[in-house]
Amino acid sequence: MNGTIATFEDARKYGKTLRSQIKRSDHARFLAGERDPVAIIEEQNLSRLQELIPVRIGRMLQSKFAYYRGTAATMAHDLSDEPRTGIQIITCGDAHVANFGLFAAPDRRVLLDLNDFDESGPGPWEWDVKRLVASVEVGFRHRGFSAESARRACLSAARSYRETLAELAEMSALDRYYYRAEIETYQDLAANPEGAELIRKTVKKARKRTSERVLGKIVTTLDDGELQIADQPPILRHIGDLVPREEVQRVVDKYRETLRPDIALLLSKFRLVDYALRVVGVGSVGTRCFIILLVGPQGEPVFIQLKEAQRSVLETWGKIPPVPLTGLGDRDAKKQGYRVVSSQQVLQAASDPFLGWVSGVRGVDYYGRQFRDMKGSVDLETLTEAQFERYGTVCARLLARAHSQSPGWAAILGYLGGSDVFDRAVATWCHDYADQAERDFEALEAAVKSGRLPCEAGV
Repeated sequence: MNGTIATFEDARKYGKTLRSQIKRSDHARFLAGERDPVAIIEEQNLSRLQELIPVRIGRMLQSKFAYYRGTAATMAHDLSDEPRTGIQIITCGDAHVANFGLFAAPDRRVLLDLNDFDESGPGPWEWDVKRLVASVEVGFRHRGFSAESARRACLSAARSYRETLAELAEMSALDRYYYRAEIETYQDLAANPEGAELIRKTVKKARKRTSERVLGKIVTTLDDGELQIADQPPILRHIGDLVPREEVQRVVDKYRETLRPDIALLLSKFRLVDYALRVVGVGSVGTRCFIILLVGPQGEPVFIQLKEAQRSVLETWGKIPPVPLTGLGDRDAKKQGYRVVSSQQVLQAASDPFLGWVSGVRGVDYYGRQFRDMKGSVDLETLTEAQFERYGTVCARLLARAHSQSPGWAAILGYLGGSDVFDRAVATWCHDYADQAERDFEALEAAVKSGRLPCEAGV
């Protein structure tokens, strides 16, 4: 989709014309090309902290669903060889069901939305949809639910995405921008008392995840009264011998320069107290991530997470040329930290006001945000079959809202139309892709067994 589409209706008509070029039913065909899934993981490992590679492999082998979470690169590689509509928007790049979660909006309300943007950037809209729906299929298999229920849940998710786009088309651009999902009032999971209780407990747990709560969990007090992050190797450990305090202070100063003025002024009142390296996620294990403890004038703590921003898998494995957001006039527009932050601000209904970035720190780009500020997630292991299906539809609604923020998004609406042709095609594709993911998981197991890759389980 290029910049020549001037109006909403023009974009929708353009989407309709694409049906004759790439039929909606064509999305049912998964083209399993020749590739070594282990080699893709090995190539990603080259740029990561080598001592953490065994932890990454161990986390990926926890289950087939965990494996799927860690293989955005593999999926981008597979999708790159398939036909696509050509409609490009700002995408998440890794929109599986476990990458939706709870967080605090600036007004302190708890929202549910996309919450992982490491792979975000301009890309094909249908890749996000397939990534999401396939995660429903893989998740249902992981939970031992029937093949029939998995098919039904995939259809429901795809239909929810399509129907939500149609609903959003009835709104103005401003109303679409302000649309957001406050978890307490979101009823899709609360179809029964058990669902309502699940929401209540999830929100209650998220609200407790504040800087003060983190302080009590990972920080100790020294004899002189100064605070210090407690080492919990290999998950959390100091690296002061490798990165001097003066360098970290310069990084914090540069990060603060990218924040909006009110937050930059707020953080100017805080001083650097401590910093440590932390292991995060499944697919992200081995990338550089630091927890920085800042303390305010009255002893109040704030924790900032600075996480390495590598090139998106959309670019490296999906072969999508990087196109920075234009018109913003920022000197770092082509930097990876900026890519993550700007994409997050586009895709989320409300974003962390502490989002910022730092470029070129020892050749590495980072993005920063608050650490555990009312962040939480729905525990997929506790969902019933019906609740999991409804959760997939919720995620699809949120993905549709995120996609509707890009210019020309109405072309997607025109392409999908009002029938379920695309829904059924994607559900079929995702079933076949889940089969491939299971074979890839077994290939990773074999690579560990043969000694090709190291593995440390239980971390």
